[in-house]
Amino acid sequence: MNKLNTILSEIDDLKANLAVLRPLPTDALKKIQSALEIEYTYESNRIEGNTLTLQETALVVNEGVTISGKSMREHLEAINHAQAIDFIKDIAKDSIEINERLIKEIHAIILHSIDRDNAGKYRNVPVMISGSTHFPPQPYLIEPQMEAFIIEYNRKVEDNVHPVVIAAYLHDELVKIHPFIDGNGRTSRLLMNLYLLTKGYIVVSLKGDNDSKRAYYMALEKSHTENNPIDFYSLVAENEEAALNRYLHILQG
Repeated sequence: MNKLNTILSEIDDLKANLAVLRPLPTDALKKIQSALEIEYTYESNRIEGNTLTLQETALVVNEGVTISGKSMREHLEAINHAQAIDFIKDIAKDSIEINERLIKEIHAIILHSIDRDNAGKYRNVPVMISGSTHFPPQPYLIEPQMEAFIIEYNRKVEDNVHPVVIAAYLHDELVKIHPFIDGNGRTSRLLMNLYLLTKGYIVVSLKGDNDSKRAYYMALEKSHTENNPIDFYSLVAENEEAALNRYLHILQG
């Protein structure tokens, strides 16, 4: 816990440094954010097995290019994720309420034209998570667990828990419940980043390389099977700190 608190303190200092630079130049900011958002789409999809490279992801999203040898699903995953980022950026500008309806809206964008029957709908079948000993709840338990999830989120907000910890909790708990047949990881990471954006933080782009993905899944597994989320909260905090450092470095040349 001491490690996490140290990281959170460093994040607070970096966020204060970023606040000094605001408002940021619009034209420069758009170019920086566009590049970072493509990277986020690439990494988030890479975690789930999408084989588009960073450059290919940019071509698909920005230019509408069709990449030879890549599936239609992989193209749609890139396009949908980019649109989901635009969605969370738009609603983060206002005072928004995180609730089940909003989570379903994010999920519907993620599975748009990929799985029309399940987009934005809770699953009605049991599932297993490959490589995990955690068993998500049976379908009849999803709605009560989602209600409890939102209640606990609101309690953490009222208790003034650090925003980065709340963001990590949103990701951790949603993917633990696994309410959707597919797209839970991407939806969870988008929900986490939506909350970070509403609080003035930088988007966390969790990496999809083998070592990073292994650390990510191990931290989630420990949280879900041992009821110990500290490793996962620390992982998210470390990545937020790295994102802030990088962002400040870019802005300050």
